[in-house]
Amino acid sequence: MRMLCWNVNGLRSVLKKGFIDWLGREDADIVCVQETKAGSVQLPLEITGAPGYHFYCTSPLEKKGYSGVALFTKKAPKSVSYGFGIEKYDSEGRTIIADYGNFVLLNIYFPNGKMSQERLDYKMGFYDAFLDYVDKLKAAGRKIVVCGDVNTAHTELDIARPKENSKKSGFLPMERAWMDRFEEHGFIDTFRIFEKEGGHYTYWDTFTKARERNVGWRIDYFYISENLRNDLKDAFIESDVMGSDHCPVGIDLNV
Repeated sequence: MRMLCWNVNGLRSVLKKGFIDWLGREDADIVCVQETKAGSVQLPLEITGAPGYHFYCTSPLEKKGYSGVALFTKKAPKSVSYGFGIEKYDSEGRTIIADYGNFVLLNIYFPNGKMSQERLDYKMGFYDAFLDYVDKLKAAGRKIVVCGDVNTAHTELDIARPKENSKKSGFLPMERAWMDRFEEHGFIDTFRIFEKEGGHYTYWDTFTKARERNVGWRIDYFYISENLRNDLKDAFIESDVMGSDHCPVGIDLNV
């Protein structure tokens, strides 16, 4: 089973840049997208009726043109839900949870904390609410896949300029420490199983043309629970795919 994940920075925008052609070429079993900036009623049939896929999408409630996640899946999940059951963290439409029976998939667009201290506090609270949720799934013996834009580069290997960004949200010690804690709770960064070196990024600032110089951040991830470790066959970054300030990431999982 191939799973892909991509912060598209606007699903209607990336549609104009060949998204449906890319979706057809990849032919992945599951494609998770973040920052859709639209609910399902705002999206054209080209997206909601993409051939071969069931489509699920959050409807951002607080702001139009903001946040949102979507799921394209060849096999319909047994159930789909849209949050952790906490209104404060569910109201921005950042989460799709799809239960396939033999595993649970969480597609999440984690908050950005750069705008203000209030948003940083919101981000850290969201992190903790998410961790509480997946801890309960793990305690129940479920196999878990988590993907999305986590909005934090975990280590110095995951960012081109660590010293210059050490006091900015996205690479703050408290954010990185939370990612340490997440992994300590039994979740595996799939890409680091296969690639131990730096220089591999998933986000580049467009204003400074950072992508041309590969001055980026690795902030988009696939994590799996430890009980899926032996089923992981590959993890990769599709840095050559254009259309957004992020690129897709993916895994091959034998489930």
